[in-house]
Amino acid sequence: MQADEVEIGMRVRYPRTGTTGRVVALENEMGRVFAELDSTHLRYRVDQLVPAGVAGERSKAGRDDLMDQLKKERDFLSATGFQEAISHTDQSCEGGG
Repeated sequence: MQADEVEIGMRVRYPRTGTTGRVVALENEMGRVFAELDSTHLRYRVDQLVPAGVAGERSKAGRDDLMDQLKKERDFLSATGFQEAISHTDQSCEGGG
């Protein structure tokens, strides 16, 4: 991000560690702008930060993908081939070793 894009109160993320937080202070030191985050109280170079979404928010597309995957797994587990394979085991969990 550019220094002029960052504002106090903005949610940002430091991608190298995944740290997220709100900017509580901006400081200019030796020609570089640093932002202090409320979550760590550490300063991060602004050009290394990216905007972060709202905490706990998932995209609708992500939810749809998860629901599709869940449906496929349920269909697989309820299929006759899988049920027949399970019926041929004694389900004793023996490792054989």
